[in-house]
Amino acid sequence: SMVLGEPQILGQMKQAFSTAHQAGTTGKILNRLFQQTFKVAKQVRTDTTIGANPVSVAFAAVDLARHIFTQLSEQTVLLIGAGETNELVARHLVENGVERMMVANRSLERAKSLAARVACEAITLDEMPSRLAQADIVVTSTASRVPILGKGAMESALRARRHRPMFIIDLAVPRDVEPEVANLKDVFLYTVDDLENIVSANRASRQEAAAEAAKIIDLQVVRFMQWLQALDSEPTIRALRSKI
Repeated sequence: SMVLGEPQILGQMKQAFSTAHQAGTTGKILNRLFQQTFKVAKQVRTDTTIGANPVSVAFAAVDLARHIFTQLSEQTVLLIGAGETNELVARHLVENGVERMMVANRSLERAKSLAARVACEAITLDEMPSRLAQADIVVTSTASRVPILGKGAMESALRARRHRPMFIIDLAVPRDVEPEVANLKDVFLYTVDDLENIVSANRASRQEAAAEAAKIIDLQVVRFMQWLQALDSEPTIRALRSKI
């Protein structure tokens, strides 16, 4: 993986080991090796901060939302764009308890495809302005060359919401949201540049944690090699005992 400390890799290893173990292809040494690997991975997660801070823009967006809203499960989310970035955002949102979510896209079929994978509602971009007021959180990531969310639409949505605040994350390059939207009183607008700054700082933090993790791993490698050497000595020890 290109992402330092990514937990999905451990999950893939566990699945691979489980498949091999069920097929009877692992044996005593591999069984011990993988079990110790999983134990060390848990220790690294517990004793270091390697997984504490998000290092992907999609996860950073959701992490920022979690800090603004105490209960994401109580918020309604509108995703504008049905590409890979918003799919990652959607999956992180679902993992954090979001239940009310809409995805708007120029192609309704693509919106429906993503909606089916993350269990949410699909709408067209033409429907988006009339549904905007329902959203507490808006995450937009399209390939549009011009902004698709303007100040006028936001002002209308805020009036309909009786000026309850809206949290907007614009992950698009170029921007999906007109810059003037940031000046609206009840809007909290963050761009991909804001999140990149957060991610860069978090990457540096993970590098420091990786050094701590390496010390834990090195110690456990020594212990595994000691066990392996002792295993090699077992036939000799048994032979000596049989002669006593």
